Amino acid sequence: MKAVQGDITKLEVDAIVNAANASLLGGGGVDGAIHQAAGPGLFQECRTLGGCRTGEAKITKGYNLRAKYVIHTVGPVYSGKPQDAELLAACYRNSLALAKENGLLTIAFPAISCGVYRYPKEKASKIAVNTTAAFLKDQGRGMTVWFVLSSKPDLELYQTLCSL
Repeated sequence: MKAVQGDITKLEVDAIVNAANASLLGGGGVDGAIHQAAGPGLFQECRTLGGCRTGEAKITKGYNLRAKYVIHTVGPVYSGKPQDAELLAACYRNSLALAKENGLLTIAFPAISCGVYRYPKEKASKIAVNTTAAFLKDQGRGMTVWFVLSSKPDLELYQTLCSL
């Protein structure tokens, strides 16, 4: 696991993860940036998927992205309830499982639910790193995971957790 600061839409990896909304038809933040960079083919394919429930993940082609695939997952809107953590962990587990099922070895995640869904970054980062580390240990041998952050403070938070 590695943490980097940058633009997830520019990475040359097998899959990038989209912090999507339930419709999968684009939105703001990372979701909007991925849809814009991928082009209209992504929107058209997403229309055929019937949306996605919170904690689940679905895969599409990458279209105009450098990544071959986009794994869409819908994070929870933060409410402070225990189910928030369970749903956020499910986003990472289900995305990684989908990558494994499709033979993908390099995958990049944004900070899921940390934008407009207001998940506290310190809590979300621990869930992201711990869930990913557990998956890699149990069933993700050979996989490389990147956490792609937009700010230096977020990068430092993830770098610290990844080094523990």
